[in-house]
Amino acid sequence: MNPDPQQMHGILAAIIGVYFVFFVIFLAIVILPFWFILKKAGFSPWLSLINVVPFGTLILLYVVAFAEWKVIPASQIAWQPPVYPPMPPLPPQS
Repeated sequence: MNPDPQQMHGILAAIIGVYFVFFVIFLAIVILPFWFILKKAGFSPWLSLINVVPFGTLILLYVVAFAEWKVIPASQIAWQPPVYPPMPPLPPQS
């Protein structure tokens, strides 16, 4: 039983199409969080495209982890812990 070459080409085209769709979804899942992290860290968000290169994600993680971030720390004025007055000393026990 010989397979029809036209049918085999159709099946191969479908497999490549499905693979391409999964590849684009996977890239979006990886690149999108890096885009926002790099933008918040003060780097160019376009660096997230390094993830397309093999081992690019690992390289980018080390760059982000050990680089000096160019952001100003947020002030902590949103919530201040309450300040209680000191407790008076306890009377001596007899």
